[in-house]
Amino acid sequence: MMALATRIGAGVRLKLADVGASTRLFFGLLARSPKALARFVLVREQVFYLGNRSLSIIGVSGLFVGFVLALQGYYTLQRYGSAEAVGLLVALSLVRELGPVVTALLFAGRAGTSLTAEIGLMKAGEQLTAMEMMAVDPLQRVLAPRFWGGVIAMPLLAAVFSAVGIMGGWLVAVPLIGIDAGAFWSQMQGGVDVFADVGNGVVKSLVFGVTVTFVALLQGYTCKPTPEGVSAATTRTVVLSSLAVLALDFMLTAMMFSI
Repeated sequence: MMALATRIGAGVRLKLADVGASTRLFFGLLARSPKALARFVLVREQVFYLGNRSLSIIGVSGLFVGFVLALQGYYTLQRYGSAEAVGLLVALSLVRELGPVVTALLFAGRAGTSLTAEIGLMKAGEQLTAMEMMAVDPLQRVLAPRFWGGVIAMPLLAAVFSAVGIMGGWLVAVPLIGIDAGAFWSQMQGGVDVFADVGNGVVKSLVFGVTVTFVALLQGYTCKPTPEGVSAATTRTVVLSSLAVLALDFMLTAMMFSI
C-alpha cells in the first residue's frame, strides 16, 4: 500500500509540476506580447502561414457541412411544415456551434501540428538554445508571434467556414430542393441575432484559438529533443486540443445560451 501511495503521489506531483510549467509559459507569453505585437510583421507572417494556408481545407469542409445541414434540416423540418426555416437552421448551427468547433478541430490538425513540429524541430536542432546564447528571448521572438498569429487567424477562419457553409446550404436548399430563396434568406435574417448568435460564436472562436495555439506551442516547447519526442508531441497536440475544444464548447454553450 505504501508503494502504491508513493507512486500515486509522485504522479500527482509530476502533473502539478506540468500544470505549473504550463501556467508560467502562458503568462510568459502574455508578458512578452506587447513587444511581439510591436513587431507586427512577425505576427502578420504567422497569420498568413497559419490562416491563409488553411483556407482550402476550411472552405471545402464548410461547403460540405452546409450541404449536409441543409439536407438533414429539410428532411426534419418538412415533417412539421417548416421547410422554409432550413436557412435559419443552417445559419444558427454554423455560427453558434459547428463553425467555431469544426474550424478549431481542423485548425488543430492542420496548423497546430505544424506549430508543434516546427518548435520541436527547432528545439531538437538547438536553435532555441542558440538564440538564448545570443541574448535573444525565444519566447518573444519565436513563440509569441506564433501565438498571436493563431489567435487572430482562428476567428477569421471560423467566419469563412460559416459563410461558405451557409452558401452550401443555399445551394442544396434552393436550386436542388426547391425552397423559395426569399423565404430562405428572410428566415435567416429574422432569426439570427448579431450579438447573441454571431457575437457568441466569435467569442468561442477566440477562446478556441487561444487554446489550440497555446497547446501546440506548449507541446513543441516542452517535447523531448528527439524524432520520437517530436512525433509524440505532435500526436498529443491533436488529442489534447480536440478534447479541450469539445469541453470548452460545452461550458461556453452552457453559459451563453442557457438564459
